Amino acid sequence: MEINNIRVKAVIAYDGHSFYGFQKQTSTQRTITSTIEKALSQLHIHSPIIGSGRTDAGVHATGQVIHFDLPEYWHDLKKLKLNLNRKLTSISFKSITKVNPDFHARFSAKKRLYRYVFKTTKPSVFEQKYISYYGDFDTNKLKDALETFKGRHDFNFYRKTGTDTHSSTREIYKARHIQRHHYHFIYFQANGFLRAQVRMMIEASMLYAKGELSMTSLREQLACQKKHTCRLAPPEGLYLSHILY
Repeated sequence: MEINNIRVKAVIAYDGHSFYGFQKQTSTQRTITSTIEKALSQLHIHSPIIGSGRTDAGVHATGQVIHFDLPEYWHDLKKLKLNLNRKLTSISFKSITKVNPDFHARFSAKKRLYRYVFKTTKPSVFEQKYISYYGDFDTNKLKDALETFKGRHDFNFYRKTGTDTHSSTREIYKARHIQRHHYHFIYFQANGFLRAQVRMMIEASMLYAKGELSMTSLREQLACQKKHTCRLAPPEGLYLSHILY
């Protein structure tokens, strides 16, 4: 990083249905990273962006955090935010703040929170891109399943291959289910997540809650003894909600 550059932290929200995921891809420019970097380059800012974590295609964010470096003449961060939001659709910059040069959106993060929203009746045409659907289930069994994931575990059997990490051990601080009217919410807070880990944990929990998977199977997979399911929860209801530093 050049000595005169300014490092900034930005909190962004995006409609994941409009993109093929957060990370850059060789096959398409329709990713969160490529879209933001294109908007930055139009403002003569040629810094790569680094995110707190990657989200899959169709997964949304209300509190994703990124960092990038600005030329020193871009000192008006309010103007920068306004310009970026004018250029972008389906992505919104909620805040941009100056941070120390050693701040890193991914490695400086302490906790990450995901929220999953679903209904047991078919979402309306206005909801179907943003809310998932599951049939009837046992709420007590769902809570038992979520409780099983809490604590420090090796999640090697609850992830997609290709995870960019040296360890598959993560610590889940919170795992809970809340119902509000016709909407169900699942929350996972952890020090980090592996690729597709949240969607795989939700799907396994729902399989147990619907009587299609036993608690023994859930625990065997968590203990990396036997893989019983690789299915993923639908992406529409998943939101990267908050990053704590």
